[in-house]
Amino acid sequence: MGLLMALIGINIYSCNPIISTFDQAAYSQVTSLKVDALYLMDKSTENYTTHEAEVTALQLEVSKAIEYDKHRPHNTITNKMCDILNDPDGHLLGGFIVKWKKDGKESQTYITEKKKQISESFDQIAELESKKIKPAN
Repeated sequence: MGLLMALIGINIYSCNPIISTFDQAAYSQVTSLKVDALYLMDKSTENYTTHEAEVTALQLEVSKAIEYDKHRPHNTITNKMCDILNDPDGHLLGGFIVKWKKDGKESQTYITEKKKQISESFDQIAELESKKIKPAN
């Protein structure tokens, strides 16, 4: 089951609104971060320490995007999706970075598989954002 469907299932019976309106800045952030993350993941066949500054920069940008989304009203699902994506104990971007740091470098096979999963997760967040109701001008 996809990340989005699992989170909707968790929140389907909530009495509070959980879907915010569309936000172009949030959409742009998530699509940009996807490209940056996948590009950096390609470098994980090399030693982590060589790319530590790039990893730190990506983590900072992810943190900024998460912080932005946390302050949007009724954005529960997106916030949970971002938390799962960034969880250092998880199996997506946050966990990938922790594993790369621990291992030093990763195999191309592992990178290819993780890129598919992480790309799909970013896509689900972007697709949710793009399908939100556009605010009236």
